[in-house]
Amino acid sequence: MDNLTKTNELAAENVALKNRITELESLVKYYEEQFRLNKHKQFGSSSEKSEYDVEQINLFDEAEVAADANAPEPELVEIEKHYRKRRRSASDRLPPDLPIEIVEHELPADEQACPDCGEALHIMGRESRRELKIIPAQAKIVEHRQAVYSCRSCEKNNDHTPIVKASVPEPVIKGSFASPESVAHIMTQKFVMSIPLYRQEQEWNRLGIMLSRQTMSNWLIRCASDWLKPVYDRLKKLLVERDVLHGDETTLQVLRAPGKSAQQKSYMWLYRTSGDTDKSIVLYDYQPNRKWEHPEAFLKGFKGYLHADGYEGYHNLPDDFIVVGCWAHMRRKFDEALKVLPEKDREGSGAMVGKRYCDQLFRHEREL
Repeated sequence: MDNLTKTNELAAENVALKNRITELESLVKYYEEQFRLNKHKQFGSSSEKSEYDVEQINLFDEAEVAADANAPEPELVEIEKHYRKRRRSASDRLPPDLPIEIVEHELPADEQACPDCGEALHIMGRESRRELKIIPAQAKIVEHRQAVYSCRSCEKNNDHTPIVKASVPEPVIKGSFASPESVAHIMTQKFVMSIPLYRQEQEWNRLGIMLSRQTMSNWLIRCASDWLKPVYDRLKKLLVERDVLHGDETTLQVLRAPGKSAQQKSYMWLYRTSGDTDKSIVLYDYQPNRKWEHPEAFLKGFKGYLHADGYEGYHNLPDDFIVVGCWAHMRRKFDEALKVLPEKDREGSGAMVGKRYCDQLFRHEREL
């Protein structure tokens, strides 16, 4: 082997070693980034908030966060026969049409005598203070009595007597003692206030009303089918007539789902109108999986822009669907890129530029 061949081999080997070193350095850098990101996910805050983000409430310490022991109690002042709080804080407000209950406090008759001379006392004025009184839910039985009419003359003179009954509103569930008010209360407690039926059952029991969660479940399902499904269908028809919609899906576990174990994931799909409408529509659609056929079937007849995350299933939709990306998801990638960078390298980085660009977009959006 001549020197030239040996030199070429050494040079090639040197290049290969340098390439390997570069590859290993990139790999080490990647592992360092993943380590920092995993460390942040495990021990750091999961928030992606910036100077333009809206602060969210923690449900567990909401009272402690919102309380201020040094803040004075709001005062009520009479303004044109209405009682309102003085402009000390914008958070405490009472509706102007709130009814007022006046409780008179007077001395007993045997104490209405002057402590010095014994003569009768008279009322020279009154001092007052005001409280906000809250009355818990009350329950009562509503008995519908339907008047039945007949004709006295026909009873005496004819072989047929007409019977006329007064009109009575149809029950919300035939053969049930459920009322629209009771069902609406149970639905609001469960779906708005997030109070499960077993806790509502306990609350009813404390009131002396033995109303089981099974009965409440039957009421909810029946009324949802009979009364809310037509409203849902009408809203769905209006939804697909819009030009811009938002779509998303999230996992959930469903017990005793046909053909699935409790550990397998199901999906709740959400579709809603965008900010270009005065009346928002938000609809949910439960499906056992994440196949792209579900949004196609649900949004049948829709033509326009569908705003979604990066899930590739949306891009399999027909050409009538113009899928557009979500800036919040884009910003999350910039935020994750920042978290894997050493702190000294973050300012001026592409990730910081991208994140601030998104923040500026969000700020302008709120202004508009």
